[in-house]
Amino acid sequence: MIARDPYAGFHESIADIVRQSLARISLFAGMNQDELDIIAPYLHYFDVQEGDVVFLEGELGDYMCFVVQGSLDVSKSGPRGGQKLLAVLKQGDSIGEMAVVDDFPRSANVIAAQSTRLLTLSRRDFETLLQQKPDLGIRILVALIRMLSGNLRKTSGKLADTMLPVI
Repeated sequence: MIARDPYAGFHESIADIVRQSLARISLFAGMNQDELDIIAPYLHYFDVQEGDVVFLEGELGDYMCFVVQGSLDVSKSGPRGGQKLLAVLKQGDSIGEMAVVDDFPRSANVIAAQSTRLLTLSRRDFETLLQQKPDLGIRILVALIRMLSGNLRKTSGKLADTMLPVI
């Protein structure tokens, strides 16, 4: 049986960008090049321009994004209108992780702050990876859970800092 190249039909420079970018993303830290080569075909690559909407708060989503180059602004609608900037994401950061594991609407707006190169992982591709390569998929799932747990701890700390003391 002839091994199928997972990048068949891919322009070589895009395949190289995907492979090189994975090594700089914290979710995939600790994985060797062979493992990254297995993961790469499950990801999609695209560029957004400054001001482009990556996703909007309240819309349904089924993918997460990894910043390869550039930056994204993450904001949330305020109770009286307007937007509150929550974070600026740079190379190696990710956003939208919850959409890979649940079916709830997006919790924030994500807008390109400048021309930005992204990799995306859809829920369907992640589920396929889990089925086809369960050991690797579980490692990614554990890393994803740790990331979400860390984000929840940070948010809890910020919330506690803004709350009035209970007497």
